[in-house]
Amino acid sequence: MISYPVGDSGQTLIFARNVLEHMDAHRQTSWRAPEAGGQLFARIDGPRISIVEATGPRPTDRRRRCSYVPDRKAEQAEIDQRFRLGLQFIGDWHTHPEEWPRPSSIDLANVTECVSRSTHNLGGFVLAIRGTGTFPQGLFVGIASTSSIADLHPDRQSVSTG
Repeated sequence: MISYPVGDSGQTLIFARNVLEHMDAHRQTSWRAPEAGGQLFARIDGPRISIVEATGPRPTDRRRRCSYVPDRKAEQAEIDQRFRLGLQFIGDWHTHPEEWPRPSSIDLANVTECVSRSTHNLGGFVLAIRGTGTFPQGLFVGIASTSSIADLHPDRQSVSTG
């Protein structure tokens, strides 16, 4: 697991081991590998936001080496199904073919638009980007609002992936 303090909010974002392993399985380690992605679902217990499931990629997503367009209808079905199971949609993940990933201008536009068009009671959505490097540097994590994204940095004592 890896945990990320969320600014001065007192909240902690915790990526469960299975979520990290799921993203890791889709790293773009060959020059032909297309981007992959999906959604992140969590259990929220006071200040603890435990990300317990990552979905995707789906056969109906459009995937290229440097782009990923999810099947929005399938995403909504995932949100509805997970909600019935007590999980909350809190954001998205995808891969980048770079060692230390950073959000592109397209990523920033997509996630801020998603926050603004969604009905939710969150302060923002999580954006996770899995690069080709090792954890935790090979994982970008940020919280997106309607206008920007704030980088989160892992609690070094929490890094345990293998």
